[in-house]
Amino acid sequence: MRDGDHLALGGCLFSRTPMALVRELLRQRRGGLTLARNLTCTEGEFLMAAGAVERVVTAWMSIGLPWGVSKILRHYVESGKVALEEWSHLALGIRFRAGAMGVPFLPALTMLGSDLVGVGEMRTVEDPYTGATLAAVPALFPDVALLHVHRADPFGNCQIDGYPHMDADIARAATTVLVTTEELVTEEETRRHPDRTVIPGFVVDALVHVPFGSFPHECYGLYEADFEHFAEYTAAIDARGPAAVGEYLDRYAYGPASWPDYLDLFGRDRLTLQRRRARELTDQ
Repeated sequence: MRDGDHLALGGCLFSRTPMALVRELLRQRRGGLTLARNLTCTEGEFLMAAGAVERVVTAWMSIGLPWGVSKILRHYVESGKVALEEWSHLALGIRFRAGAMGVPFLPALTMLGSDLVGVGEMRTVEDPYTGATLAAVPALFPDVALLHVHRADPFGNCQIDGYPHMDADIARAATTVLVTTEELVTEEETRRHPDRTVIPGFVVDALVHVPFGSFPHECYGLYEADFEHFAEYTAAIDARGPAAVGEYLDRYAYGPASWPDYLDLFGRDRLTLQRRRARELTDQ
C-alpha cells in the first residue's frame, strides 16, 4: 500500500470484511486513500477517523438498519474532510465487473432518473439498437484489493462459502491483491472442490493465514458478527461523537501488538459464542 492509492475492500457491510488487513493499514498510518466498497461498515469509519482516506466510493455506510446511516460519515463529509462519491449498489458491482473484464464501461439502467446520474465519471449513451438512453457505468480499477476468504491453498487459490459478494470481480480488477484466509488447505483439497474456488491464485499477490480475520464482523458459517460489540461502539459514538472512534482505535488498532493480542481483548468466551451462533444458522 502507498499513500494516495485507490483501495477496494471485499465482503459486504459486516460480512467477510478484511479486518486484520484494515487494522494493519491503520497501524501503517497511510493517507490520501480512496476507499471503494459496495456497502461500507465500521472499517470505513475507522479509516476516516484515522485520516487515512480522503474519498469514499460506496452505496451506503452503516453497521446496519437498526443504527441508520453512519454518523461518522456524516461528520466527515459535512465538515468537508472527506469526499463522498455515491453510487447505487448495482452500479458499484458493474464497475468492478467492467474492471474485471478489462472494458472501459458497461451499459446499464441503474441510477437513470435519479440524482446520482451525474455522480463521478458516469455518462449516458444511446443504445445503437433501440435508441434508448443507457447509463455508461465506468470501470473501476483499484490499485489494491484487500480480501478475506474461508480457505486458500499455498498457491493462492481462494474458496468462499456462502455469498461471494463482489470479491471475484474486485480481485480481477485490482492491480495488487492481498488476501487473508481463515484456513490454509492443500492443493489437493482445492482440486477436490473446484466449484468453491472463487479467486484463482494467479491474481493473488500475497496470502496470510489469519483465523478470525474478519472479527468482530462475520465470516459465514464460521462465526457471526458481534452485534453486542457494535451496540457498545455506537453507544460510545452517541455519547462522545467522533472522539469515540479515536478511543476505539487506540484500544483495538494501535494498542495490541499482534492480531492474537487483538482477539484477546474480546476474550475466548466471546469468540466461542460467535462460533456457536454461526453453526446454529448453518447446521442442517
